[in-house]
Amino acid sequence: MELTVEAVKMESQGVRNNSTLICAPLMADSVEEIVVQMNRAKSSGADLVEIRLDSLKNFNPVEDVQSLIKQCPLPTLFTYRPTWEGGQYDGDEKIRLDVLHFVMESGADYIDVELKAVEEFNNSMRGKKPAKCKLIVSSHNYQCTPSIEDLGNLVAAIQASGADIVKIATTAVDITDVARVFQITVHSQVSGAPIIAMVMGERGLMSRILCPKFGGYLTFGALDSGIVSAPGQPTIADLLNLYNFRQIGPDTKIFGIIGKPVSHSKSPILYNEAFRAIGFNGIYVHLLVDDLASFFQTYSSTDFSGFSCTIPHKESALKCCDEVDPVAESIGAVNCIIRRNSGKLFGCNTDYVGAISAIEDGLRGSVHINSATGSPLAGKLFVVIGAGGAGKALAYGAKEKGARVVIANRTYERAKELADTIGGHALSISELDNFRPESHMILANTTSIGMQPNIDETPISKEALKSYELVFDAIYTPKITRLLREADECGAKIVTGVEMFIGQAYEQYERFTGLPAPKELFNKIMSNY
Repeated sequence: MELTVEAVKMESQGVRNNSTLICAPLMADSVEEIVVQMNRAKSSGADLVEIRLDSLKNFNPVEDVQSLIKQCPLPTLFTYRPTWEGGQYDGDEKIRLDVLHFVMESGADYIDVELKAVEEFNNSMRGKKPAKCKLIVSSHNYQCTPSIEDLGNLVAAIQASGADIVKIATTAVDITDVARVFQITVHSQVSGAPIIAMVMGERGLMSRILCPKFGGYLTFGALDSGIVSAPGQPTIADLLNLYNFRQIGPDTKIFGIIGKPVSHSKSPILYNEAFRAIGFNGIYVHLLVDDLASFFQTYSSTDFSGFSCTIPHKESALKCCDEVDPVAESIGAVNCIIRRNSGKLFGCNTDYVGAISAIEDGLRGSVHINSATGSPLAGKLFVVIGAGGAGKALAYGAKEKGARVVIANRTYERAKELADTIGGHALSISELDNFRPESHMILANTTSIGMQPNIDETPISKEALKSYELVFDAIYTPKITRLLREADECGAKIVTGVEMFIGQAYEQYERFTGLPAPKELFNKIMSNY
């Protein structure tokens, strides 16, 4: 079926702010399976398909190539990747290049030839290259992302080889590596051929999502989660529905959740759906960050407008900010950072409001509260597990509401340090099971004990939970942790991390956008997860 890339672009103009294409890589044992995948790619919203000939188990070039081109409902890119460049083909090189020549002559829209092989490919070309077929010359680095100078030389070498389109794929050792590839992408717009530039691995995810902002020619999107042609590839569904890929443009503001680990975070779902609902020109992404100071130093442009901070960066975030809200200063942790127009970083803490409000709502209606005071937490014994950023926020919030606070931590010294700061008591986690000075206590877990994938873990025995009136867990993946399940079985009220997550997101959203938080929409979005 004849369908040009230009026709694909025209078909969906009006709903897209960029011309960056989504290419679905197709890998299967048989031609028949690839044909099925082609049709799925079309219905998933892909603009073109990459047919990986090296994945086919029984391949008859003359019959199969023409059959694949004829049956494809989208423009075709053919790749026949050898093992020496990360592919599966380990046969004769001349035969491989002859197949690629045949593919080109048979009407393919694009072919991918490796930089290491392109000279031989060009020398063995019979006659002129068909005008319809665009030659992508590619280079893959599975170890690292080279220096900006080396990347510039690499792109120049690819341009000089006769490429219609440059393709470079590197590997992220650190998220700051992506900045160099963005820089090269922008520079290539000015200096020559279109460029496909991406950084592989989880730390490179941002390169695949934000390429429309920086002018990348295409990105790759997998049909199914976990079945990818390169590490860190998102799915087409995530590109379109989670990341609003078609709406990203040069002026799109970038926001993200900084953490390690971070892939479990539902924040991109929440913010991107809300951004789309009101037409706000922003994109919110997962940011797997190892070194926070280095991250902020590298991504210093005001395009990187705001960040949520999660484990383990909430305390170090405080030190990275030029200005800190007094409450966050008192807590000693930041979970929200805004980059001002001046480029300066402002840090605040929305954790304590989100969590304490959720716990107070859970207590209201209980017969064991002192209704004469403002907060149902007043006078309660409030046990916080964990002395990190979230633990500090909960301890501070509970103390502000008049609770008596106890900090339990793996290392007693950290618990003692926090307890002394806010005027409370300290325990080691191992003492928790026997700590039952009174009934109707409040328990708040702020550690990652029980978070996916370690869902069978819990910080306290079920027997000890009988002394608590309410148990809160800051974890929201899973929504009902083992701690909450056992607390519920013991008759305690439970408050999930989802409620804190939504609560803390209200203020962050307002700081990110300058608009009131769509509270009903937030609740609706999270009710699906």
